[in-house]
Amino acid sequence: MSSRATKNRLTVYLLIFILVMLTGTFGFMLTEGLSLADSAYFTMVTVATVGYGDISPVTLTGKGLAIALIVAGVGTFVSLFANATEIFIERHDNRIRLQKLQMVIGLFFSEAGTELMRYFAAADCQGDALEEALALNDDWQVRDYQQALKRLDRHLFKVDVQQVDLKQLRSFLGDQSQLLVRLLESPYMLEHESFTDLLIAVMHLKEELLHRDDFEKLPESDSDHLCGDIRRVYSQLVRQWLLYVQQLQNNYPFLFSLTLRTNPFDRGASVIVR
Repeated sequence: MSSRATKNRLTVYLLIFILVMLTGTFGFMLTEGLSLADSAYFTMVTVATVGYGDISPVTLTGKGLAIALIVAGVGTFVSLFANATEIFIERHDNRIRLQKLQMVIGLFFSEAGTELMRYFAAADCQGDALEEALALNDDWQVRDYQQALKRLDRHLFKVDVQQVDLKQLRSFLGDQSQLLVRLLESPYMLEHESFTDLLIAVMHLKEELLHRDDFEKLPESDSDHLCGDIRRVYSQLVRQWLLYVQQLQNNYPFLFSLTLRTNPFDRGASVIVR
């Protein structure tokens, strides 16, 4: 069952439980003449099936109310507790899955993604605008990432194919074939559709390049086709990279520091710590 459905179910059980508690508390106050504290206490031990026996209904109406609470409240109490436990376990599992997913994404950018962006950024017809938008630093906040993402949505990601060494790019992507296949086989990719789309786009670009022998004699129409494939990879790649960097800043400062020093969109970036 989905997390949203579980939360909705928990809300329903919680509302029913509150209604049962209020009904029992005020009901016993009226029928048994108990105080507010004693009524709430007796309602709780009844619903929780504890039944200490220190307080018990003496009127017929009070006994009927107790029976109604047992029928309506016990199941609600157990279901409420079970759903709360399920949500706690689910959140714990989600954190673990997210950590493992970030490890998989980090592997991609470490081995292939960052280098790919360097290929494309060097041939970006509007590279200066992208460099300005992705001038990352330690002071970036959530708002800065949101603004950068909006600027990426407006960026054309138009690459001059003549400025791209297609033969070298083909060789690089060919060397990454096993990595791409392993990443696609990862069960965590099923939980990240947009990153899976990126991997598929990279695989497609690799296949397109591998099926061409001579890049110097390509007709203009074929160059435009390759340009479209590169643009698809490039646009998705940069967006996923920025989201990944944001996660690093929040959770792995040491990896974030290295990412800043190897930023493919910062011409002055240096891995040397100064």
